[in-house]
Amino acid sequence: MSDKHLLKSRLCLCLIILAHLLHAMAEEPALQTRGENEKQSDETLLQSDETLEHHQRVKRGWVWNQFFVLEEYTGSEPLYVGKLHSDMDRGDGSIKYILSGEGAGTMFTIDDNTGDIHAIQRLDREVKAQYILRAQALQRRTGMPLEPESEFIVKIQDINDNEPQFLDGPYTASVPEMSVIGTSVLQLTATDADDPTYGNSARVVYSILHGQPYFSVEPRTGIIRVTLPNMDREAKEHYEVIIQAKDMAGQLGGLAGTTTVNITLSDVNDNPPKFAQKLYQMSVPESSPVGSIVGRVRAKDLDEGINAEMRYTIIDGDGRDTFDISTDPTNQVGIITIRKPLDFEGKKSYTLKVEGANTQLDHRFLRMGPFSDVTIIHISVEDVDEPPQFDSKFYYVEVPEDVAIGTIFQTVSAKDLDVSNNSVRYSIERNSDPGRYFYIDITSGALMTARPLDREEVSWHNITVMAMEMNNPTQIGSVSVTVKVIDVNDNPPELAKYYEAFVCENTKAGQLIQTVTAVDLDDPLGGQHFYYSLAPEAANNPNFTLRDNQDNTAWIVTRRGGFSQKEWSIYYLPILISDGEQPVHSSTSTLTIRVCSCDTEGNVMSCTAEAYTLPVSLSRGALIAILACIFVLLVMILLILSLRSQRKKPYLTDAEENVHENIVRYDDEGGGEQDTEAFDIAAMWNPRESQVVKFRQDMVSEIESLSRYVPQNYMGDSNVHGYVLAKLYEADVDPCAAPYDSLQTYAYEGEGSVADSLSSLQSVTTNTDHDYDYLSDWGPRFKKLSDMYGVSEMDNALW
Repeated sequence: MSDKHLLKSRLCLCLIILAHLLHAMAEEPALQTRGENEKQSDETLLQSDETLEHHQRVKRGWVWNQFFVLEEYTGSEPLYVGKLHSDMDRGDGSIKYILSGEGAGTMFTIDDNTGDIHAIQRLDREVKAQYILRAQALQRRTGMPLEPESEFIVKIQDINDNEPQFLDGPYTASVPEMSVIGTSVLQLTATDADDPTYGNSARVVYSILHGQPYFSVEPRTGIIRVTLPNMDREAKEHYEVIIQAKDMAGQLGGLAGTTTVNITLSDVNDNPPKFAQKLYQMSVPESSPVGSIVGRVRAKDLDEGINAEMRYTIIDGDGRDTFDISTDPTNQVGIITIRKPLDFEGKKSYTLKVEGANTQLDHRFLRMGPFSDVTIIHISVEDVDEPPQFDSKFYYVEVPEDVAIGTIFQTVSAKDLDVSNNSVRYSIERNSDPGRYFYIDITSGALMTARPLDREEVSWHNITVMAMEMNNPTQIGSVSVTVKVIDVNDNPPELAKYYEAFVCENTKAGQLIQTVTAVDLDDPLGGQHFYYSLAPEAANNPNFTLRDNQDNTAWIVTRRGGFSQKEWSIYYLPILISDGEQPVHSSTSTLTIRVCSCDTEGNVMSCTAEAYTLPVSLSRGALIAILACIFVLLVMILLILSLRSQRKKPYLTDAEENVHENIVRYDDEGGGEQDTEAFDIAAMWNPRESQVVKFRQDMVSEIESLSRYVPQNYMGDSNVHGYVLAKLYEADVDPCAAPYDSLQTYAYEGEGSVADSLSSLQSVTTNTDHDYDYLSDWGPRFKKLSDMYGVSEMDNALW
C-alpha cells in the first residue's frame, strides 16, 4: 500500500473518531442530582456503592457504545481504536480501567490509567467483522468498581482487500452445434468477500479474456452466450473460454479473478450418411447355411450417438429374396446374411441395391439432407463340391408282406449337381436296416427285398439310402425311405388260448359246455371274421357238436347225455377255424373235454386223468426190458456211424502235389459221363426251368443247402440279382452252410470214365506242348475234341 494511501486511511480514521465524539457529547446530559420524583432510564445510569449510600445518580463515564477501525492495518505501532473516560477520573491515577470480552488482551489492549484502547493484532473483517467488549472503571486502591460494567462494540471497517473468486471453477458446459447467436451457454457467479454494503469493494463486473469471437459474457449477470452462428462440431468440438470478474465496478484499481470454462459443442444430426464405395464385391460358398454372414457394409456418418444411428434395407435387386440385411447397433454396420439356400448351378451371382438411412432426423436441418445414401452390392456364389442330391426329400412306399425276395419295389435317384457331374453309387446305411431286409442296386438305385417281409414281425421299416460320388467318396448324400409293410392274409386263425372243458356225467343233450374264441395275427381292412366247424374226422361224432355264433365265437354243445368216467374220461374234439379273407387260411385246434362228477347243481366234484396214467399191470421186469432194448438200439446206431467213418478215405494225399486255395475235399468222386444227377448249372441262368431239383442219392445231405429251389415266378430271365439274393438268404438261414465262400473242385473223375482224370492241375508242371492225338483212342465220344486239337494226316502232308 502506498504512503499516500496510508495517509489517507489515517485521516479518515481520525475524522470518524472525531465524529463519534461530537455525537456522544451532544446526546449525553449533564450529571444531575437525584430528586424525589425524578426518573431516569436505568440504561443510561451507572451507580457505585458510594453514590448509592449518598442517594445520588452519577452519569456514565464514557459516552460511545461502538468504535470503528479499519481492517488490514499494517503500521508498526498499535492501532488506536478509542478512549474510555469516566467523569470521576480527575487525572490523579486513582481510577483503573479494565477491558474484557472478545479479543481483550489478545486483539485489543487498554491503558488502565488513560483508558486508551489499541488494536495490537492485524484485523480482518472477512475473518471477524466486529468484536463485543466490556469496560469498567475501578478504584485503583480498593479495586472496587466505581461504575457498572458497560458493553460496547468495535466494528471492523472494510477495505477492498479481496478479489472476486469463482468458487466452482473451472467450469464445463455444452451447447448444441449450429446454435443461433445469443444462445445461452452458462451463467457464472463470482463471490467477493468484501463488505457489499460499504462502497464498491464487492461490486463485480464480468468480461471475457479468451474465447472470442465464438462466445461473449454479460458484464452484470455473468451469462455466457453464443456470438458466432453455424459453429460445426465436426470442424471444432471443444472451446476454452476465460472469464474475468473485477470488483470496484470494474474501475481502475479494482481487484480481479478469472476462471476457465470448457465448452463442448454437442452433436445434432446435420450430416447425411455416405457409403465409402458405390459398388461392393462379395463372394460366398454355395454350401453356406441359411443365416450365414456374407459381408458387411457401412455408411459413414460424421455425427455421433443417436444422430448416427442407421437402418439398412435392400430396396432393389435380384437377390432381395435370397439375402437379408440387418443393422449392428454397436458399430452401425449393415450385415448381409443368407435368407435362402444358395445353388451355384442354379444362379451364380446376385445384385443388391442397399440403402443406409438415419433413423433420428432433426427437422431443423432437413434442408441439409437427404439423410440417406445408396450403394450396389454384387455377390458371387462360389462352386463347392456338394454331395449328390436325391430327386425327393423322402420316399414312402407300401410293400405287401408276401412279396418275393428280390422284388424291386422302389427306385431312388440322386445326381451330382456340380459341374463335374460325377457318377453316383448307392448303398443302404446298415444301422437303419439291422435286419438286412433290403438291398439296393449300386448303380441304378433299385431297392429290392433281400429277406421275406412279415408285417406281424415288423410293420414299418425306416431305412436310409446313401448316394456317394465316385470321384470323391467324402461327398455322401442321404435320403429317408419309409417302407410300410401291407398286410396279406398269410396267418391262419387259432384258438385264443388253450381251452380245457369239462362235462358232467349227469349232463343232458344240448348242454353248453364251452365257448371258444379265436385270434388271427393278420389285420384285414374289414376286421376279423372267423368261421368255426368241427374237423371232418369229428363231424359225425355222437358226443359233441359245435355251433357257430357268427360273432367270432362258437359254442361246444353236448349231443347226448349219460357220460361216464368209467367208459371214457377224456374226449379230444378237433375244431376247424377259418378266416374270411382271400386266400382263405384255416387251422385245426383241439379242445380237451374231461368227464367229471358233478353235484346236483352242476358243480365239479372230481375228474380223473386215466388217459395220462400208465396201466397198473406194468411190472418192473417189463420196464427193465424196455430200457435194455433202448440201450441195444443206441449201441447199434453208434456202430453204424463208426463203420461209415472208416469207409471214408481221402483221395488227395500230402505226398501228391496239392494245388488248392480253400479247396473242399469231397470223399465221393463224380461219376464222369455216367453221372447224370450232378448239380445243374443251367439253373443259374433260368431258375424257372428247375422246378424239382435232383440230387445224387449219396450226397443229398451235403449239398442240399446249396441248391434248394426258391420260387422265382415273378422274375425275368435276366434278373440275376433276385436269384443271388434268394441264394444268399438261403445260406444265411441254413445252419449247415459254411460261413464263408469256398471253391469246390473235383480233382479226379470217377472210375467209370475211360479217360481217367481230365484235371489239368498236374499239367502245369511241364512246359512242353500237349499231344492230343490220344483223344482219338477214347472212342466216338471224344471224336470232336480229337478233330479240334489232334493233328490229322492231311495237315502232316501239307507240312
